[in-house]
Amino acid sequence: MHKNVGYQSSANLAGPQKEQQMTQEIAFRPFRSIQCRILRQSQVRRTFLFAFQAGSPLVRSLFASLTLLVVATAVPVATAQKIQLSVDVSKPGPKIDRNIFGQFAEHLGHGVYEGIWVGPDSKIPNTRGIRNDVVAALKAIRVPNVRWPGGCFADEYHWRKGIGSPRAVTLNPNWGGVIEPNTFGTNEYMDFLDQIGAEAYLSVNVGSGTPQEASEWLEYLTTAQATTLAKERDANGHLAPYKVAFLGIGNESWDCGGNMTPDYYLSQLKIYSRFVRNFNPAQQDKQQMLKIAVGPGGGEPRWTEWTDAIMKAYQNHTWSWDMNGLSMHSYTVVKWPPSYTSVGFGETEYAQILKSTLEMNDLVEKHSAIMDKYDPQKKVALVVDEWGGWYAPLPGSTPGFLAQQNSLRDAVLAALNLNIFARHADRVRMANIAQMINVLQAMILTDKEKMVLTPTYYVYKMYVPFQDSTFVRATFDAGTFTHDGIMLPRIDAIAAKDKAGKLWLAITNVDPNQSAEIELSLVGINAKSAAGETLSASRVDSVNTFDAPNTVVPKPFSAKAQDGKLTLKLEPKSVTVVAIEQ
Repeated sequence: MHKNVGYQSSANLAGPQKEQQMTQEIAFRPFRSIQCRILRQSQVRRTFLFAFQAGSPLVRSLFASLTLLVVATAVPVATAQKIQLSVDVSKPGPKIDRNIFGQFAEHLGHGVYEGIWVGPDSKIPNTRGIRNDVVAALKAIRVPNVRWPGGCFADEYHWRKGIGSPRAVTLNPNWGGVIEPNTFGTNEYMDFLDQIGAEAYLSVNVGSGTPQEASEWLEYLTTAQATTLAKERDANGHLAPYKVAFLGIGNESWDCGGNMTPDYYLSQLKIYSRFVRNFNPAQQDKQQMLKIAVGPGGGEPRWTEWTDAIMKAYQNHTWSWDMNGLSMHSYTVVKWPPSYTSVGFGETEYAQILKSTLEMNDLVEKHSAIMDKYDPQKKVALVVDEWGGWYAPLPGSTPGFLAQQNSLRDAVLAALNLNIFARHADRVRMANIAQMINVLQAMILTDKEKMVLTPTYYVYKMYVPFQDSTFVRATFDAGTFTHDGIMLPRIDAIAAKDKAGKLWLAITNVDPNQSAEIELSLVGINAKSAAGETLSASRVDSVNTFDAPNTVVPKPFSAKAQDGKLTLKLEPKSVTVVAIEQ
């Protein structure tokens, strides 16, 4: 007789009950399989027992060994469940702008000083004071743009203190109250960009600066005419005008940037947009500088009201001012102040952080909907220029330096967010992870002459083929991973075609314990194989250190089609990127 243990078919349930029951169905499948094996193995063992009692010592020894083998196979193991993933390359979507892979370098902790700048007299190999090892690592991930000098620091930065010689020595009151030597200034920043092949995203001082100061900064940088400021730039070592691709007009003006109301900020935005101009002759037509306004910092009413006010003003803007982007800041924190550790955590913290980071999707959709109301043609980009995991400072570090480690969890977190941006590529056309070196969710960690690349760095390197690729919709059943009552999608994936027409897939297996088999259905492509890289490790909190830099590094991944089907077998807690070969 079948005994009812509280299990029902999910067909007659709805809402939360159905979701819960579907989770139970997934959870029950492997245990039912194990239960059947145990019953079959019990029958075999009864047959063996009769022979064992009547047989010779040799027979008894043989039967005893076989019995141990059968019993061992009854131990539950994590088994892969096939997931169907379909891609129709005949239906391309928007371009995944390479600028969503942007970086952020603020004068904060060891992000600039020691991270980028060591000075020309340093024993650490450098070019004009900029670390060679860091430059080589950043070139490898094709950094599209670097936001500088902040952050909150930007609204207290006065550019003239960072040019020429001698340099003014000031304070950095935002981040630890430390000395700011200003040895890394405008010319050094532009030199750094030139070395790594990135474009400038300059954040001007709206909080404590003036329109005149910002206007003169842009003239110093961009004019080709023989003005006094252009001659000063020449005297400082650069005759030709610089290119400035992006201009950020303020930073978090609703908070550290001046505690402004939306209306007051709008009054400043219009002034700065009008008078802070780019004079570079090469940027007067197709390569015009894009102006990015301060946008929301969350999803609560104060932020939606801010977005509504800025976009409503944009809808009615006149010839004398304009904007091309609206910034948005969102960190994965869970609770404030940041208290989750970046090392030595378990699967519960892993699940909690990833559940929090997935809120980015709702945030993007909420503010995109407001923008659509006033800008249905999507002329204004949503620029997520501060995002990433923000954890408790490392023990022994200066709290204001925001130093933290970077684990496999952060690699998964990065992939999930990049996938969200790619799926909203029609509106999200730029993003900057915080921050590039030694601060928050960094690409690179340094300690004097030593350097180590983080798991997040490797995700960015694996995702290089998605830069300026064409989004292709991928459909799949994400499944469910549940831990301590926290429910997450088990699988996440995106697909895109690069400029050469090659199809790329990025698939993340969120489940830390169970592998996954992805069976591909590719419409319009006769796939013969897949080749790329996968990133995983033994633990969710695995990190790379200066002593063990290769704990979390990509390894080759390949699969061949069999019987006309291409199946990818993914490790638990992994990020995999492959090209489809035809």
